[in-house]
Amino acid sequence: MTRPRFLPDDFTLAVIFVVVVASIFPCEGQVAVAFEWVTNFAIGLLFFLHGAKLPREAVVAGMRHWRLHLTVMACTFLMFPVLGLLLKPLLLPLVTPELYLGILFLCVLPSTVQSSIVFTAVARGNVAAAIVSASASNLIGIFLTPLLVGLLVVADSANHSSADSIIRIALQLLLPFIAGQITRKWIGRWVDRHKSGLKFIDQGSILLVVYTAFSASVGQGLWQQLPLRALGGLFIASAILLALAIVITTFVARRLGFNKEDEIAIVFCGSKKSLASGVPMANVLFVSHTVGAIVLPLMLFHQIQLMACAVLAQRYAARLPVGEKKESTLPSSSPELK
Repeated sequence: MTRPRFLPDDFTLAVIFVVVVASIFPCEGQVAVAFEWVTNFAIGLLFFLHGAKLPREAVVAGMRHWRLHLTVMACTFLMFPVLGLLLKPLLLPLVTPELYLGILFLCVLPSTVQSSIVFTAVARGNVAAAIVSASASNLIGIFLTPLLVGLLVVADSANHSSADSIIRIALQLLLPFIAGQITRKWIGRWVDRHKSGLKFIDQGSILLVVYTAFSASVGQGLWQQLPLRALGGLFIASAILLALAIVITTFVARRLGFNKEDEIAIVFCGSKKSLASGVPMANVLFVSHTVGAIVLPLMLFHQIQLMACAVLAQRYAARLPVGEKKESTLPSSSPELK
């Protein structure tokens, strides 16, 4: 039976299910403490596998394209925060102050890795450059995101100073990532052979964080404090932010004279935000009972960006290569997204 187009991907459905479970059966007391320990271990394992999966050959091959990478970094860590601040008069009437903080947090996060690369490949863009830009964005984000949180998000929402946050993120995220890169020469082939199975560890880690975060937030009355109107406003705010990001990245790529393949990599790496990195970072940067409201905008933005970029990737793929006639066809298979 064909999957309905309006139905989200399996991982998004799993996230929604976990939020519902946490809302009805939140973990409390010693169970919550145990879940927090398990979650911290799972996050470390997640970033260890990220390091082990990243091929050094792809990094070396793509590093020469420095103009493209700088453009992506500027879009990810400069354009988005500026948009978040400039749109404040428009967004605040749509959402609650807590959700607006979540939007600002979303704006300072790194780009996605897997889906940015998949969409770039489907759109027939510069895949090697997308691999390097998306991976570098996540690595730089380990240091830059806490600094930007300290600058843009109100001080009393953060759990620690920027310096303390960087240290905590470095210990919990960067060290496992480096360990994964170091051990890749021994376990890299095994990891590459079992990528489809290891994705469940990636997704399971995020689901654990989502459950723990929403359990704490539900205990503090998240849904009682969040009107239905604000959820509708959050959808509109996310759509506006994504639309502006796609338009601006496309305009900048063309203005700077990049070819179509490079433009595709810039658009998909520069307009997207990482749920996989954002949820663990929120768990480190914010006090537990605020994390649910902080990551809610990211979760919604994640789904909207997948649907919008899937359509955009097919439109890019429909372009005719030089000298090719109109009989060319599009790939019929859909990419597996995270």
